[in-house]
Amino acid sequence: MTDIVTVQDAVTAFADFMDPTAAELDAIEQEMPAILADVDLLDAQIITLDRTPTELDTQRIRRARRRLLAARRELANRTAGTSLPGGAA
Repeated sequence: MTDIVTVQDAVTAFADFMDPTAAELDAIEQEMPAILADVDLLDAQIITLDRTPTELDTQRIRRARRRLLAARRELANRTAGTSLPGGAA
């Protein structure tokens, strides 16, 4: 005789009550400038995939890379000043 196994975990893994918490949404909001800068860099790089990059393309990629690095630096500096709950460092 074979046992019948419940698939409750598979069914409820993506249930409506599994929405992101407020803390997760806040973390995403704080990272959004870095995410958007990364998308801009990818867009600039994708444009040059099927052709030889022009000087304008090179400048666009360089500018997007600088914006991404600045956004990541700002995010790292902002999160470096916060402490973890429970006094852990």
